Amino acid sequence: MEIVNIRLDSRLIHGQTAAMWTGTLKATRIMVIDNDVVKDDMMKSLLRMACPKACKLSVLDTKVATANIKMRKYEGDRIFIIVKTSATLVELLKCGFPLADVTIGNINGRNDSRAIMKTICVTPDDEDNFHYLHEHGVRMFAQMVPSNAREDFMKLL
Repeated sequence: MEIVNIRLDSRLIHGQTAAMWTGTLKATRIMVIDNDVVKDDMMKSLLRMACPKACKLSVLDTKVATANIKMRKYEGDRIFIIVKTSATLVELLKCGFPLADVTIGNINGRNDSRAIMKTICVTPDDEDNFHYLHEHGVRMFAQMVPSNAREDFMKLL
């Protein structure tokens, strides 16, 4: 079992993640971790349709995902983890999930957000979460597609 990338992308599985990222990473499993999505049957159905046929899909909440990773449940898999929010990353860290590097992709704009890149908008809560993660040793990089250079996310923030 190898975690090949942890990505924050508010769109979850879409063209870039399904085609470019999954192929570049040679992922065999996409793991969507989100406490709300796991309870939404319609969203889980959409994720199953968007997931590349060559990949397995897991949609889990933060506690189950952490337990499964710690138990090494996915032996032989190359796992591409996708989360929707910065709050999920903080919760994973607090659960003891092994977070080291996180790729920050698209974060949709909201009323109280500010754009730090064309496709990354952060709220004050996001900023607090990213500072918390940084203070706890998590390295974060902005990168939209695999062919783009990784940028130090904290410098952009």
